[in-house]
Amino acid sequence: MDSTPLIIALGNPGPQYERTRHNFGFMVAQAILEQAAGRKSMNLKTLQQGGDFELYSLTLGGVGCLLTRPQTFMNLSGRAVARIMGRYGIATANMVVLHDELDLPLGRMKLKRGGGSNGHRGVESIAEHTGSEDFLRLRLGIGRPQYSADVAKYVLENFGDAELPAVLDLCEAALKGLTLLFRRGQTEAVQMLNAFRLPKVSAPAEKMDTPGTLG
Repeated sequence: MDSTPLIIALGNPGPQYERTRHNFGFMVAQAILEQAAGRKSMNLKTLQQGGDFELYSLTLGGVGCLLTRPQTFMNLSGRAVARIMGRYGIATANMVVLHDELDLPLGRMKLKRGGGSNGHRGVESIAEHTGSEDFLRLRLGIGRPQYSADVAKYVLENFGDAELPAVLDLCEAALKGLTLLFRRGQTEAVQMLNAFRLPKVSAPAEKMDTPGTLG
């Protein structure tokens, strides 16, 4: 990337949406910010926290970049992105959008440039307000509900307790992949992110009765 990269994490503002599937992008951004807050070398600075967006500057993979979480609702995300682009002179080609993806199962993700929105209203809004689809997308799998009519409800439901370990593992891997993107480039980042699989969990050993103890 030959100018300042902008990481755009998509989600809906407000505590009622924090754990919803549609806020997966926000969750990855939170993992980035938490790591940056604990590492002086990442040079985290808050540039804006009110109005239409949160905006931070930080160093990731040795590269200075910006990170935003639009505070409009999902279908208006592009409005905030366009303002940041205009203010900082950012090219569409230097943007990375983090968003939930119905067509990937939970635990999978893919990094790609361009292409359609696949019905994602936040991605549609960004393309509309910037006039281009030539941006990177890190698609974070959430899987599809059994019936297509349930999609709108499904994306606004909280991740279940059983799903949260997978969510945390994927957030950590996404952070590593984004760091690799800025340090080594798109090719290596794609190889790492698109090949990611959740770690296998060993089945617990059966409880053994021990003489002289109460089971």
